[in-house]
Amino acid sequence: MMATTLVMALRETRTAYTAGDKALPGDRLALLRCAYAGAIAVMRDDNRAAGTPLQERGWSLANRFDTHRDMILAFLHDLSIPFTNNAAEREARPVKVKQRAGGCWRTLEGLADFAIIWSYLSTAAKHGLDHLDVLVELFTTGPWLPPDPTPG
Repeated sequence: MMATTLVMALRETRTAYTAGDKALPGDRLALLRCAYAGAIAVMRDDNRAAGTPLQERGWSLANRFDTHRDMILAFLHDLSIPFTNNAAEREARPVKVKQRAGGCWRTLEGLADFAIIWSYLSTAAKHGLDHLDVLVELFTTGPWLPPDPTPG
């Protein structure tokens, strides 16, 4: 029930965003918030007995969905907020892989150097540039800089 509700909310927000809207219409927002509350009620009802560890975890999850309702549904109120945090997790992944493969950074300076280089490469990739190409450019003609976001 909760998965269906969240998928329905995702579809509504994508449709509104594609249409150029900044927010969902009030009636759609109210419907989705009611569906979310209903999904929480079903979760609680399904796990009310809490006789097994699985039911206890289901009850606890329902409580977390309720407690963090505003954060979870923030994407309904502001269509610029992504449905998932996948982009943020993709940004952190190379750091975790490096940490796992190398064990740790030997110095704080080494960590700072890695962060600067990775930030540079990540920004270039977001502008459609290849990592190797921007590194070659960096060491031959100078650093690539992203376009100025301010008009004028």
